[in-house]
Amino acid sequence: MKDIFQTVYSPCCGTVEKIFVEPMSYVYEWEKLVLIKTNEEKEIEVSIGVSGNITALEISQGQYVTPDTALAVLKDDLEITGSD
Repeated sequence: MKDIFQTVYSPCCGTVEKIFVEPMSYVYEWEKLVLIKTNEEKEIEVSIGVSGNITALEISQGQYVTPDTALAVLKDDLEITGSD
C-alpha cells in the first residue's frame, strides 16, 4: 500500500503560541496540533481531518507564520474514524 503524507499549512498570519504535538506522535482526526495568535490578537487552533503519525514539525514556538508556512507533515493511517 502506498504511504500518503499530508502537509498541514498555517491558516493565517501570526505567531506560534503553542505546539501540542511532537515528531512521531499519533494524532486523531481534528485533534489540536498548533495554537496561533493572529496579528488581530485572535487565537486560532489548527487541526486536520485525518489521523496518523506526525513525521515532521516544520515550526517552533514563537515563530511567525503565514498561509504559505508548512506547520507539520503527517503520515495518514487511512483509518476512517469520524462520527455524526
